[in-house]
Amino acid sequence: MTLTLRRSRLAGKRVLVTGAARGLGFELATVLAARGARLSLVGLEPDLLQERARALGPGHAWFEADVTDQAALGAAVRGTIAALGGLDAVVPNAGIANAGTLAGGPVDAHVRTMDVNVNGAIRTVSACLPHLIESRGYVLFIASVGSFSMFPGLGTYCASKAAVEHLANALRLELAHTGVRVGSAHPAFLDTDLVRDSDADSRSLSVARRRLRGPLSQTYSPRQCAEALADGIAKRKRRVYVPRSLAMMQILRPLVLSSVGDAVLKRQLRMAEYIPALEEEVATLGRAFGASSVESSVESAAPRGH
Repeated sequence: MTLTLRRSRLAGKRVLVTGAARGLGFELATVLAARGARLSLVGLEPDLLQERARALGPGHAWFEADVTDQAALGAAVRGTIAALGGLDAVVPNAGIANAGTLAGGPVDAHVRTMDVNVNGAIRTVSACLPHLIESRGYVLFIASVGSFSMFPGLGTYCASKAAVEHLANALRLELAHTGVRVGSAHPAFLDTDLVRDSDADSRSLSVARRRLRGPLSQTYSPRQCAEALADGIAKRKRRVYVPRSLAMMQILRPLVLSSVGDAVLKRQLRMAEYIPALEEEVATLGRAFGASSVESSVESAAPRGH
């Protein structure tokens, strides 16, 4: 696809992105703005959001909102409509990941991950839907390779992304008659704060991840992913894979999640060593979210366990 065509498909499109202050969210906003889209950046860090919006140039907006707060999201969407004149696409990108097992706790961290990743996506899209129906727009859910695979130690995160994928599958059918199109994106591990914090906090998780085979053993550029997502938005794609080879894993999903897949993971990750080491690291760390995550600043100091 030529640069001119890539730009023309997104020129003037009004796109709301949550979790836009950093990481994949801001990379995507940067790529979309370069292709002529107008952005509404939504997130939890107002100073950084303001800085990011200015960096994109004139014609963009930002709003502070927690995606688990419906009133704040509603205000952000109303502000977006006032600033941009409408809405053509939404990317519910905001997401977090707590490291550790359910047995190792704390349970509140697992619940918070589900709340942000799943309920946050539901709340975001719900707030945007009337405007998307009016414009016959597009929703791109940010799922993961974890939607159709499993990584012990990140079980709640994978569960949340599986839920997001199926939410996209259902919404695609529910909205078909309105002209709204729905897609889901499935990136592998990206070089973002989330993955870097995970590697820094847990040597055992980092080592285990690198024992995997194929694309799951590698870390990919957020810009590479953002370009693929922007293409997906421009073409209103049903699914976006980063890298594209992950499409094969989706096809092999029944095998990946079978007893055969379990056996392969057990052997590759050396579970009897990996899980106890991970639980000890998380307990010693004293927090369940990465140092760069906003969640770390508000995380409860309650003792670990159930």
